[in-house]
Amino acid sequence: MDVGEVWDRMRASGEVGLTGTPLVVVLVAALVVVGVRPLWQVLRLGVTLVHELGHALVGMLVGRRFTGFVLRGDMSGAAVTVGRARGPGRAVTTWAGYPAPAVVGGAGVWLGAHGWAGAVLAAVVLVLLLTLLRVRSGLTLLVVLVVGAATAWVWWAGEDLLRAQVVVGAGLVLVVGAWRHLGAVTASHEPGSDVAVLARLTHLPRVLWVASFALVCAGATWVAADTVLATLRTG
Repeated sequence: MDVGEVWDRMRASGEVGLTGTPLVVVLVAALVVVGVRPLWQVLRLGVTLVHELGHALVGMLVGRRFTGFVLRGDMSGAAVTVGRARGPGRAVTTWAGYPAPAVVGGAGVWLGAHGWAGAVLAAVVLVLLLTLLRVRSGLTLLVVLVVGAATAWVWWAGEDLLRAQVVVGAGLVLVVGAWRHLGAVTASHEPGSDVAVLARLTHLPRVLWVASFALVCAGATWVAADTVLATLRTG
């Protein structure tokens, strides 16, 4: 492997043929993943992973220290960032989790459909390698290793079309998963949930925070849907 080969797999690939049947295959696969309960119960850990890394990334961007994260068998998770107990930095870090899968998913659909699947996959591999330093449980390590290995294989061995299908399909699953997670937290009244913590930190009602999550999810959904429809029309 040399620098040229790596660059070839990261640069925009232009026309990848993600129209017609190849795109329909992606849509059907994404529908099966989110609609078949046993599959969803396993793969939703990927949505939780993005949720927790959303907390971590935004926390670091606002000056907090990311010390570790865990994924649990009940499909929940936790990311720990160290900094002031209150204030805007803590609030925005707490807020970032639920919108993260939608934002990453919508961006993934757009980038995958426009020839940037290789760069997206490379970025995912790099992020997961860095997160290994912050893994704090066996299950978390297993999930990160499996997702990282699968992503690396598709990035290195997959053709342009397969890479595009995987990135677009994963993006769609993340967008739908963001809505499903939002529905769960809306119905929950657990005092440790993100919306409950935000309400205590800011003295603003839970409904406003839920609405802010829904607004981001709606924007990501529009991007994903518009991209898919435009791709279908070109086919």
